[in-house]
Amino acid sequence: MKKEEIKKWKEATNQEIENKIMELKMKLYEMKNQLILGQLKNYSQIKEIKKDIARLKTILREIGVKK
Repeated sequence: MKKEEIKKWKEATNQEIENKIMELKMKLYEMKNQLILGQLKNYSQIKEIKKDIARLKTILREIGVKK
């Protein structure tokens, strides 16, 4: 996730952020299944998705503190 994307998410609503987190979790689940089946080619994507989920959760927490 680039800095521009992070700024965009900081302006988004809680529901939009939660929806994106759920979308990323589903993608992570699918990638883990591909890993088990030996179909996953790029292992580093799993790490990046986990980081993106953590970033979005941090933004949610920051928004909650501001209110």
